[in-house]
Amino acid sequence: MSIEPHVLLAGPRGRRLCFELARVLGQGTPEGIALHRAAFYATYDLDLARGEAGVLFGPGADLPRPHPTPGEVAELLVDVPLREPGERELAHALAAAVDRARYWQEPDGGDVLIAGPEFHAPLGRIAAQVATSAAAHWWAAGIDPTAQCVVEFSDAPGRTRSGAAAENLVRWRENEDEGEARSRARARELGAPVSGSWWSAPVLADLLHTTRRLGELGPAGLRFVEDSMGWERATVRDVAVPSDVAVHEIDGPEAWARLCRRFPLEVTAGRRHDWFRATGRDGRWVIPDWSAVAREFDAVHLTAAGYLATAGLAVPVEDGLASVLAGWDPDATAWLTDTARPDPVGQEWLDDDDGGWRPVRA
Repeated sequence: MSIEPHVLLAGPRGRRLCFELARVLGQGTPEGIALHRAAFYATYDLDLARGEAGVLFGPGADLPRPHPTPGEVAELLVDVPLREPGERELAHALAAAVDRARYWQEPDGGDVLIAGPEFHAPLGRIAAQVATSAAAHWWAAGIDPTAQCVVEFSDAPGRTRSGAAAENLVRWRENEDEGEARSRARARELGAPVSGSWWSAPVLADLLHTTRRLGELGPAGLRFVEDSMGWERATVRDVAVPSDVAVHEIDGPEAWARLCRRFPLEVTAGRRHDWFRATGRDGRWVIPDWSAVAREFDAVHLTAAGYLATAGLAVPVEDGLASVLAGWDPDATAWLTDTARPDPVGQEWLDDDDGGWRPVRA
């Protein structure tokens, strides 16, 4: 399967991936250094205007600083020399794009910067480079049942699963209904500093989540994690997957919308404030009712390309309804039934503090 360049430019995470890859490929070059500096100050100005910027400190912090415009940053992006990226360069850029996702507040200055029309052509040049890269072909691929594994971060409390998937999904639905009722009871005006549940993936349903192995890079679930806490140690277990499992593939916004249309669960009261801040849209919101999805599918898999095209968008569903794919990692598969079986014996992995993970040898 291949990736279409326009897919990478459709969503904020895909645009950020392209921008981060340009910075990776430009490291050490005059053009890359100029881009990094200009993007830093342009992003700082955007965050400063919204009261979100930190304090500049260090040598030269008290000197007059540049104020590059988005157009000037886009011109510098055009100058960065491109080449076919390797798998580690792509992994670094994808991890950076995933790490900067946030659905409980406004997009950061970097996402705002590159959303402008002046960046469409410069980012399109990078998207075309990614689309032809052999190292990115797995991004568009469906679930690989022969290479699934589960990642359990050792320093992440509360990650141990218990109970059957069906029972856990019943509790998940009950919790969603109770949370929505509480949110309706304390409804506030749109601009109120109110937050609540911002995810739409079944992250709190106590389900098995798996990703594929990526050769020497290790499992995708080690590197590409939204809202991570900087975990440094993990246990990786292989997962046996039957060949006849029923899997819904999310490969883009329409596949997500289709899931929401077939199994809608309205969550407007609970998500309204967070998702308005994240997308700028005010209206009715739905997510898939995972307890209902489980009656038809064993699992739901989000391709990496589907993540880049969909995550963070206000995806139209129908009749004034929309949804946001949030809290789901690229290539992650959520198992709605107990079909997949993790190996009881796992392998320890450590973060090597250099942007990668390595297995602990016995």
